[in-house]
Amino acid sequence: MSRVCELTGKGPMTGNNVSHAHNKTRRRFLPNLNDVTLISDALGRSFKLRVSAAALRTVDHRGGLDAFLAKAKDAELSTKALKIKKDIAKVQAAA
Repeated sequence: MSRVCELTGKGPMTGNNVSHAHNKTRRRFLPNLNDVTLISDALGRSFKLRVSAAALRTVDHRGGLDAFLAKAKDAELSTKALKIKKDIAKVQAAA
């Protein structure tokens, strides 16, 4: 399982551990990923996604999964999220 957010594309970053003596060793900063079930209002069903805590707050702020995906860039989304976005767009175009 990769450590990448399915909605924002946020992944591991690298940096240094710095000791009191100022010795530097390489380390990884991992995103805070959570397995979440989000509900699409347009499709009327739920989806299990692996999302960062920051993305989860943004989904809530924008008013749900449908609104978040409408604004999201396709390059940042995972293939699963892209499929959900396209399905939502189809249903909204038909309505």
